[in-house]
Amino acid sequence: QVQLVESGGGLVQAGGSLRLSCAASGSILRFFKVIAWYRQAPGKQRELVAGITSGGSINYVDSVKGRFTISRDNAKNMMYLQMNSLKPEDTGVYYCNAATMTQDYWGQGTQVTVSS
Repeated sequence: QVQLVESGGGLVQAGGSLRLSCAASGSILRFFKVIAWYRQAPGKQRELVAGITSGGSINYVDSVKGRFTISRDNAKNMMYLQMNSLKPEDTGVYYCNAATMTQDYWGQGTQVTVSS
């Protein structure tokens, strides 16, 4: 049973920073096809923020490029999202995701609120 648990969310002022963590159990993160961070703002659809493939390729949604950094610690079986220069539009629930060819696994989400 794969379990993903996010932590690190909170309330921060615009321009501030947060670091989200995703702890995985029941499987090895680096073996998944893609591991990623998604977010869902109130009234909006869930969107991909950043992802890492099993081969190490990284991609970001345009709105966070240059501000967010996704990383993976294979030894700890953890994934991180360093978020700098936060903006009010970054507010939302952030979810950790791990995907195989046929299945998606999700964490419960962690709330990030950026005040102006």
